[in-house]
Amino acid sequence: MKKILLLPILLFLLSCHQKPKEDTTESKVTREVLETITPSIKSVREKLLKDGFQIFDYVDTETGDTILMQQYFIAFLKRGPNRSQSKEVTDSLQRLHLAHLGRMYKEGYTDISGPFGDDGDIRGITIYNTPTQKIADSLANMDPMVKAGRLVIEIHPWWAAKGFPLR
Repeated sequence: MKKILLLPILLFLLSCHQKPKEDTTESKVTREVLETITPSIKSVREKLLKDGFQIFDYVDTETGDTILMQQYFIAFLKRGPNRSQSKEVTDSLQRLHLAHLGRMYKEGYTDISGPFGDDGDIRGITIYNTPTQKIADSLANMDPMVKAGRLVIEIHPWWAAKGFPLR
């Protein structure tokens, strides 16, 4: 009797067992879609190199993970020599300055910008995501505040781990 009861159960289990799926067009498309959402380190590395960025791998001694490091350019926006504009001109320049920074972010040239919270000579920073310092310098000097002389730019190469968020 036990053998008779086991036979239908065994047949049911065997019918449920599926063969491994072949690599179908659908699974390839799924991988490609996932790659656009979360690109692999290899594809990020290849794109950065193709676009002329400086990179290197860093191995975290604690975890053994390989971290992709990318060179960015940090621009210090410093108090400029021409700060005698009227309030109306200064307010207009500030609006244009913010529009410039917004455009740089939207076009992918900057990743973060912001003012410092004190009243020192360094007024703020912008981190440029460009392959060369020359490009970062050119973009930073397009800022209306810089053109008017209210700010001057000082740019330095800066390395950061690719893909790590601020916390």
